[in-house]
Amino acid sequence: VAAKGRSLLVCGTNSREIQQLVNAANSLLENYGKTVDLQIHSNTRRGKDAEVLELVNELKAGKVAALFVYNCNPAYSMPGSLGFGDAVKKALLSVSFADRPDETSSLCQYVCPDHHYLESWGDANPRPGCYSLIQPTIYPMFDTRSMQGSLMAWMGQSGTYQEYVKSYWEKNLFKLQSSESMFENWWMTSLHDGVRCFETAQGSPSFSAGDLSAAAAGALAALPGSGSFEVTFYESVALGNGSMANNPWLQELPDGISKVVWDNYIAMSPKQMKELGFETTREQEVKSDVAELSIGGMSVKLPVYPQPGQPYGTVSVALGYGRSIGGKVIENKEVLGGANMFALTSATGNIRFSAKAEIKKTGDTYMLASTQTHHTLMGRHMVKEATLAEWQKDKKAGNETETFKVKQNGKHVQKTAEELDLWATKKFPDFDRPGHWWNLSIDLNSCIGCGNCIVSCQAENNVPVVGKDEVRKSREMHWIRIDRYYSSDTTKENVKEGTGAIDMYHQMEVPSENPEVMFQPVMCMHCNHAPCETVCPVLATTHSTEGLNQMTYNRCVGTKYCANNCPYKVRRFNWFRLNSNPQFDFNQNSDLGKMVLNPDVTVRSRGVMEKCSMCVQRIQEGKLVAKRDGRRLNDGEINTACAQSCPTQAITFGDANDPNSQVSKIKKDERSYLMLEELDTKPSVFYQTKIRNKEAGKHKAEA
Repeated sequence: VAAKGRSLLVCGTNSREIQQLVNAANSLLENYGKTVDLQIHSNTRRGKDAEVLELVNELKAGKVAALFVYNCNPAYSMPGSLGFGDAVKKALLSVSFADRPDETSSLCQYVCPDHHYLESWGDANPRPGCYSLIQPTIYPMFDTRSMQGSLMAWMGQSGTYQEYVKSYWEKNLFKLQSSESMFENWWMTSLHDGVRCFETAQGSPSFSAGDLSAAAAGALAALPGSGSFEVTFYESVALGNGSMANNPWLQELPDGISKVVWDNYIAMSPKQMKELGFETTREQEVKSDVAELSIGGMSVKLPVYPQPGQPYGTVSVALGYGRSIGGKVIENKEVLGGANMFALTSATGNIRFSAKAEIKKTGDTYMLASTQTHHTLMGRHMVKEATLAEWQKDKKAGNETETFKVKQNGKHVQKTAEELDLWATKKFPDFDRPGHWWNLSIDLNSCIGCGNCIVSCQAENNVPVVGKDEVRKSREMHWIRIDRYYSSDTTKENVKEGTGAIDMYHQMEVPSENPEVMFQPVMCMHCNHAPCETVCPVLATTHSTEGLNQMTYNRCVGTKYCANNCPYKVRRFNWFRLNSNPQFDFNQNSDLGKMVLNPDVTVRSRGVMEKCSMCVQRIQEGKLVAKRDGRRLNDGEINTACAQSCPTQAITFGDANDPNSQVSKIKKDERSYLMLEELDTKPSVFYQTKIRNKEAGKHKAEA
């Protein structure tokens, strides 16, 4: 209420009644015309559950002569109680346009594969007055045809779909502008720009809540199912609705909060887990008790995983898992686990993604694969935070200069990290960087833990997928990870010394049912006082004149000394292909599978150490282009894959020797700090303090 006109309430359910109440709340908060714009709405989603449910009933009644399935997989994603699989068999004609086998195409009489979207022509209308063109970037690799092209052929319409799109734009959109008189010129410019936006009629739509009694009654209606738990099904950041479940990059992308890969699980409050006798322990692997979750006569068995912040009396399970048909990853049950939670959704007017459920212990245990099994900071300040009020008073709030107790001349004195520098001396001067000095900045305020940087790095640098069994052994190969830390309003003084506030694996009481979360991307720090470089016996890891910590793979003999000496634990020993699943082996893959490789980056062999290179191949390419043009590099001309793909621009890459570069300016900001600076490693990667918009003193405990 204090933020009227600057607030926003968003609804996450298909329930019409709840959506009405949310709209009314936004109206009371005076958000319409400010944070809610009815004139320029989004067209990215359009679907009606009621119409889909009506279709299923018509299929069951044998009233459907022809069923065309495009860009969806209802045999997998529809509620199991609807019986879509049996209903589709009653259609006289059923055609799937799936570009690969899936649960629905296996039930259809015909499969007419659609082009991949990168092979297709098309257009889109994402919002009123704005139109975009879809153009192929690659010639069709297989004997496929676009869905639209197939429909045109079956309708007896001549020409290609490309010609149809062009003709439509000429007849309907060209006349909306007056700047160009010749259509061909306007069309070529449209292809070049990709987007055309036109002025739309400006009305003044308003919202009227009306009588909300029926909406309130509907919203308060009992959830389907019965039991003492309320269960919510959600789409994970990695897999979404499961359409891309055959992509092992996404299967091995750690969940942003739990850090679990390859499986879905029942997330439950740690406090409630303890009361019910469920355990998740960390010995050498993450071992969780398995529970049976039952809704309306249907049940699944999944491991239970502790999730601080999960409301008491509720559980949540991710959708998108449990696929049965769709490719070699999906169909390899040694690798892929999880259960299809779409089957447990219900359809009463609309598809419900929450229900009442019974949960009981089965007595079984399951080994989950997680990339982060330690949750405490152990008294170290890897992440730093302050409140907005504290930062407004002091721009170094949360990032004050630290001092460390050392013994000098028999006495303990406090020294800063700079004063403790044992590296740069007259005998061993610091490195000379006469040209470029590549640095990377990460703003903890902006990072949302989505994992875009992880997958983009994997694609750019040919980082292998290793599979669930290897991840269980802590042998994941990601060159960049995102550490997740919890903080709560319990102060450090109330917590056992050296353990932090939340430790799920030592059965500690969770100090807060609503902890804050902080994400910290970590990759090779490219230390200028690199501990790895001093211990390598074969000079496989060395320092460049541009501040990069380099790896020469054909020198590496796999001693792992460098990994043992790295305080940031960012080096990856390539155990891969040693008793691992051959389907993930790049070199043993099919010719089609090998096309995923970046030809500018070597594929590493087993037995070598690898790590972030700051996309050195991009650096070299950028320098060569500038050299060819006879000019200096421009700031921003070279970018790492992680920085390029970050949706919040939390990562900034550039030349710290250029005083006008963005990374140089950020480095001088008082929020900037080095992780574990007391070790005097002098990283080229630095962070900005997290500033929370909260009252002073709240959520400052470490965990």
